[in-house]
Amino acid sequence: LGCVGITFYSQWLPNISSRTTMRQMGFKSSVGQKTSNRRSVMVRTAADVQKKWVDAQGVDFDLRLLQDSPEIVLKHLKARRANEDVLEAVTLIGNLNEQRRQLIKEKDHFLNQRKTLSAQIGALMREGNEEGVKELKEKVEVASQEAAEKEDDLSEVESQCGALFARLPNLLDTRVPDGDTDQDNEIIKEWGMEYKREEDWMQWHDILAQGVDGYAPEAAVKVAGARFSVLRGHLARLERALKDFMLDTHTQEHGYVECSVPYMVSRPVLEGTGQLPKFEDDLFKTNHDISGHDAFLIPTAEVPLTSLWRGEILEESDLPISVVSHTPCFRAESDSGGRDTRGLLRQHQFHKVELVRISTKDQSNNLHEEMTRHSEKILEALKLPYRKVRLCSGDIGFAARHCYDLEVWLPGQGQYREIASVSNCGDFQARRMMLRYRAVPEENAGEKKGKKKQKPKPVYCHTMNGSGVAVGRALVAVLENYQNPDGSITIPEVLIPYMNGVTTIPAVNERTLK
Repeated sequence: LGCVGITFYSQWLPNISSRTTMRQMGFKSSVGQKTSNRRSVMVRTAADVQKKWVDAQGVDFDLRLLQDSPEIVLKHLKARRANEDVLEAVTLIGNLNEQRRQLIKEKDHFLNQRKTLSAQIGALMREGNEEGVKELKEKVEVASQEAAEKEDDLSEVESQCGALFARLPNLLDTRVPDGDTDQDNEIIKEWGMEYKREEDWMQWHDILAQGVDGYAPEAAVKVAGARFSVLRGHLARLERALKDFMLDTHTQEHGYVECSVPYMVSRPVLEGTGQLPKFEDDLFKTNHDISGHDAFLIPTAEVPLTSLWRGEILEESDLPISVVSHTPCFRAESDSGGRDTRGLLRQHQFHKVELVRISTKDQSNNLHEEMTRHSEKILEALKLPYRKVRLCSGDIGFAARHCYDLEVWLPGQGQYREIASVSNCGDFQARRMMLRYRAVPEENAGEKKGKKKQKPKPVYCHTMNGSGVAVGRALVAVLENYQNPDGSITIPEVLIPYMNGVTTIPAVNERTLK
């Protein structure tokens, strides 16, 4: 099974679901009113954290690793605070692998027996021994049936093994701090303290949005129910300005290629990026059919963007690939329990500019750092105070190997809130979707003794994704950071050209500010 690795995963993965809380792209804390009790994040250095796991960069996370070195995987899972069912899956996979090996031996035995008997039949036919031929044909039929039964059993074992493997999250980078919750995340830096406002009179974004007559929550409920929003007038224009500014910055300054992608994807596509099978309860499933598979609305543009190259073998010269897309995102977030649902927080539908990169193994760490910096530059251009945190082992996302969150300061709420999450997934997604590249052959490779020069064996790509940034959350941040005592909103300087010269959104409903 180790030799097969994860290549059989997409072929035999059944439609299973495990209701488990996913790190949502929405805000983390539940706050109903302005508070001065801000989340305190522990500052750690590399020396503070004793690493208890092998660096994911140095191992191949496949079934061979589970068979040969299960203790390596278990250390990573325990660091992630995985539940007992997930830990038990490692042992079960090992047991299934032993069954698989035995089934292969038994199947090969019957196939070899059939081959030997078939050769004997030919000899008896030449001798005219009809009785002997009949007897051997019966034995060949029995051997064929036995081999077919072992093949069926083998397929079942591989299906079970693939389903269990799909429940295992990615391994961790050694830079990830050990911790239980977001309280153990590591603050890397804080920016924009000179822009940080903390006046007592400052309001939440929903009060401000209604005060400028740009937010109609009742209308949204009438049309779509709870946790949807309707924006209008200057506020709708401001949301569009933010999206256009982000896309222009990433395409014109950071070198990304803009893509317009479908808002609906199939089950196998979501399996490839890691949203399924684990997080099905957080997705919106449709009654549409895509090539015989279930269809879902996208939870993030990461899914269709990364999957544009699923199943392909790229050339090393094609890498890195850098793409960006603006899409609505759809999240059922069944586990939210009503947390952070005030105003524009934690919506079922929200807009986001997503960055995706595909690279070689050697490129990915540097590209991840650069990609995070691209998201930071958006906040800096908007002059929004933020902090960059490295997620700890108990808070990092399912598919991520190493992840930074950017948390923007919201003075109306008196705390930092997540506005972007930028992850390096290593080869985790690429293995699930069979995305590979062929390295440039080394000089003189295969030329010894007159041998024909051979192409290098394809290896898995590395994938990265991140918010560049969430448009709805950027709108919330602009409203709260650029509010004025009279309820009006000053437009950030970089957005004025996108607002057709408008510099201030006036308050028109002062009653909502009281």
